[in-house]
Amino acid sequence: MRLLTHNMLSCNIKGVTNGFPLKLEADKWVTKEVDLNADFLRGVFPKIEWPALVAAARALDYGDLPEQADGSMLTSEDFLRRFHHALLELHVEEGALVCPETGRKFPISKGIPNMLLHEDEV
Repeated sequence: MRLLTHNMLSCNIKGVTNGFPLKLEADKWVTKEVDLNADFLRGVFPKIEWPALVAAARALDYGDLPEQADGSMLTSEDFLRRFHHALLELHVEEGALVCPETGRKFPISKGIPNMLLHEDEV
């Protein structure tokens, strides 16, 4: 699971009002090289919840993202490389996503998050 995916997921358990961002508990992750596409990064940047991306990257021991970011930083090649690496090249293979409100853990197995709800959670 890429951190791009993590940034788009939330807990949808019935009654949960604060289901984002999911806390990332990673047991295993890998780096997979992907060609940098600056236009894609500039387009997706406004949709990214920056603090959630920074927290997830740090859960994977990647601390090269700034605490805060704005659109003016998208002209920096160095910033784009760091953003690209965190968003698209870090892949969580095993672990869990944890709902911030209920503590419910959604497992990540072979890079795929299982967000299926139990019958009583729907």
